[in-house]
Amino acid sequence: MDCNDSHTLLSGEQLIYAITIPLSTSIILANLVIILGIAWNRQLHNTPNYFFLSLLVADLCTGVALPFIPLMGMNRELSFGSCLVAHIFPNFLFLAFLLNLVMVHYERFICIVDPLHYNNLWMHRSFPLALLVVWTPPLLYASLPAFGWNNWTGPDWNSCCASSQKLIPVSNCSTNGTTCCSYRRVFPNAFIYLEVYGLVLPAILTIAGMTGRVLWITRGQLKDICRLHRSVERGSQASDREQRLNLRYTRCLVAVSLTFLACWVPYLIYMHVCIAVLITDTKWSSTTHIVLSCTGIGSMAVVPLVLGLANKQYTEPAYKLLQKIRDRWRRRRTQESDEVGV
Repeated sequence: MDCNDSHTLLSGEQLIYAITIPLSTSIILANLVIILGIAWNRQLHNTPNYFFLSLLVADLCTGVALPFIPLMGMNRELSFGSCLVAHIFPNFLFLAFLLNLVMVHYERFICIVDPLHYNNLWMHRSFPLALLVVWTPPLLYASLPAFGWNNWTGPDWNSCCASSQKLIPVSNCSTNGTTCCSYRRVFPNAFIYLEVYGLVLPAILTIAGMTGRVLWITRGQLKDICRLHRSVERGSQASDREQRLNLRYTRCLVAVSLTFLACWVPYLIYMHVCIAVLITDTKWSSTTHIVLSCTGIGSMAVVPLVLGLANKQYTEPAYKLLQKIRDRWRRRRTQESDEVGV
């Protein structure tokens, strides 16, 4: 998609907004519900929930930036500063969201694996330092293109603008101080490879590894409980209680597997397709890129919502508010029907 193809650019933006606006709105509203639920319940004002609150704020910001992330794959006419902001800021929010997600999983992982040393974790002793750890490195890394690690003045850009369709002279792309803004001009290949294989993929694998370890420990504890129960009951066959425990564990395993498949697999597919296109420098449809980027990044942003909405303590204030509204509406309807009957 070249800089001068305004019709293609407009149709691409319309497709992006059509996909991302409903998804972004849902992510923002769901995060606000959980954030208000934690804020209103004083029993939830503790360090673990503060970490989760930081994750929700990062997810909320990702939901706000979601419509702009797929635009990073399109060539647009922007000034140098505007082009850097349009690429650096969404990338910073995405990396901060990912690091917050790793921190929340690690904190809960230690709670299960090593409960005796859980309260002595450094992140509990120094919560502000933990916040700096999850927010500062993403900001510093995402800002590297602004400090010179970019392709803005590279030799390939002095003669033409890169396009997924063809090469266009700079004179045709530059109007009123603007130039052809592309992610290839902001992010060098080395920067992209380092982010994907040095930050993003290890973070996802770390989360998957901690989740798998927790499920393995849970399975071992379940076997110990069943063995103890059989020794007390002196029976060789599984009782109804054991069957219920096994069924609950199976449901948990299925829920975790489906969550991983639905939330992480689309993003992993999108990430590796982008890398493959970058390496081979092949042409691909802008519609395919838009659909993959919107679904991949949007599905990943749903992960904290799954964790939050599954906890009744987080959603209880919203549930009580909806219940009060429903009861008030029913009373009003009853009074109106009584007045009509009189």
